[in-house]
Amino acid sequence: MVNWMRWFPENVSTYGGDVDSVFALIYWVGLVWFVITLGTFGVFLVLYRRRQGRRAFYITGEPLRQAAWILIPCAVILALDLWIDWRGAPAWAKVKGQFPPAELTIQVTGRQFFWEVVYPGPDGKFGTGDDRQFNNEIHVPVGRPVRLVLKSGDVVHSFFAPNLRFKQDMVPGRLTGGWFEATKPGRYELPCAELCGIGHSMMNGSLYVHPPEEYEAWVKQQWPAATTADSRRPR
Repeated sequence: MVNWMRWFPENVSTYGGDVDSVFALIYWVGLVWFVITLGTFGVFLVLYRRRQGRRAFYITGEPLRQAAWILIPCAVILALDLWIDWRGAPAWAKVKGQFPPAELTIQVTGRQFFWEVVYPGPDGKFGTGDDRQFNNEIHVPVGRPVRLVLKSGDVVHSFFAPNLRFKQDMVPGRLTGGWFEATKPGRYELPCAELCGIGHSMMNGSLYVHPPEEYEAWVKQQWPAATTADSRRPR
């Protein structure tokens, strides 16, 4: 099957296919409607062009005919919008409404102009002595759900992980959440998708998705005092 949405970055998320299908539907509906609209304009330009000996055709003020040119397109657009909403609702529920149990929770704070990433450490609690902070980098294992706690420390930011098909605004004074499960190891971009100041273009972190053994090695490197039997260490 031809991938008509090939300009999208590679999908490495379990729910990315659902999101892409909604984008594809919006794309094709918009493209077909665009062609119909411009095609109609083109046909009318040819049919009703100025010609010698022929009077121009115009609507003579009949309310019903005038209303038809407005109400029929509105009804078609409304039906298409409802169709997109109906098809997109399951994807929205999966991404925003159904958080699976996660062994790893990460707190990300947007700041001008970097991502402040905090891991809770072996005790599993934020705000304690074993927390570890990283700037502009997130490390996660492949194939495991990860929970995100998102907030902003100054202005409105937008946490964007294009390869995960995840995007969430971060508003000062408000905690938001999200989750993802990466399906392929690699390094992926984490730009800010909200114009947040003069250094906005430089605000770009990295998501490192590790194979299980590699992630365990990274955890041991960060918390060397924690034992492998400690079930609360970040996994």
